[in-house]
Amino acid sequence: MAQDNAAFCGVPGEAKPPLVPPRRWGASARKRQRYVEKDGKCNVQHGNVRETYRYLTDIFTTLVDLKWRFSLLVFILAYAVTWLFFGLIWWFIAYCRGDLDHLEDHAWTPCVNNLNGFVSAFLFSIETETTIGYGHRVITDKCPEGIVLLLLQAILGSMVNAFMVGCMFVKISQPNKRAETLVFSSHAVVSLRDDRLCLMFRVGDLRDSHIVEASIRAKLIKSKQTQEGEFIPLDQTDLSVGFETGDDRLFLVSPLIISHEIDERSPFWDVSRHQLEKDDFEIVVILEGMVEATGMTCQARSSYLADEVLWGHRFTPLLSLEEGFYEVDYGGFHQTVPVPTPACSARQLAAAAARRDAHLYWSIPSRLDQPLEEAAVAAGGDPDTPWESNGTLASPEAR
Repeated sequence: MAQDNAAFCGVPGEAKPPLVPPRRWGASARKRQRYVEKDGKCNVQHGNVRETYRYLTDIFTTLVDLKWRFSLLVFILAYAVTWLFFGLIWWFIAYCRGDLDHLEDHAWTPCVNNLNGFVSAFLFSIETETTIGYGHRVITDKCPEGIVLLLLQAILGSMVNAFMVGCMFVKISQPNKRAETLVFSSHAVVSLRDDRLCLMFRVGDLRDSHIVEASIRAKLIKSKQTQEGEFIPLDQTDLSVGFETGDDRLFLVSPLIISHEIDERSPFWDVSRHQLEKDDFEIVVILEGMVEATGMTCQARSSYLADEVLWGHRFTPLLSLEEGFYEVDYGGFHQTVPVPTPACSARQLAAAAARRDAHLYWSIPSRLDQPLEEAAVAAGGDPDTPWESNGTLASPEAR
């Protein structure tokens, strides 16, 4: 059937394009700047952002999004600054009360026992905020300002602990690293499936713990110009991967081949092999789901440039039946094999299939025509004379 489509593939008045052996495009192909890297990182940088105060209004997310070295620096500074700040206040209270001038006076009741300088005030601040309480330095009941400061530091210290520990916990438990074990094929392929051209790529999960409620999406990133002359850089167009039929919901236990059927709604409807080689676009694929172990949402991304789409290739099978289980050979995850594929576009292929069906329809005589021919012969007429379905002679216009 595929060979028949290839034989009929073409347009009137032109030579029918033959089956072109698939080939891989080498390094001479024109490279395009990626919108999304192969590892899923978005290759976009924000410049000239003047309203930087917006980052401070959502300080929690800002701290979580920081790199680890900056997050650890903020974590250390948050505690060090509060300890130093309250240590300075404890030393200032002792200095104003004159406790530092009566260190050897046992009849004097200081605000904090055994506080004899800034270092001891700093240590007392750490003991208070972290609730260590070694027992050597302790506040007395003759210092109301110290009691107020003790309450304030205990409350503020709890808030700092909750905020910083929460930031670190969220940053550690982020499912970003889970995407490292969600793999995409290095190339996408175009070949026939059930006599229809399809764009396909493969996804897999290397872990034994599965992604729950996994779903797949695909976007075509390509600049375009509207009829009014407006230029839209990096315009995004949805590629259907089974949303209407529910095929975009994946049970990702073993590697799956995701297929985009190139039909009338596809942006590749008029793209042939030759046009694909010269085209400039990027296909971004997005896999989303919940991590089974933590219940957190995970997203993995990858992309394919035009020179990473292999026309006339098919992915090799990975699944084999062993004794009592199925085995997946990830050694051939990225491997493809060439297959016979028409070089014309999907539109031309559909037109060729329609012409083939019409040719078969008119080349097969119908049994309903036999009684009319017998009636013509019985009447002494020409069996080739056109007759209507009711047995009457057709009008001259119909002849």
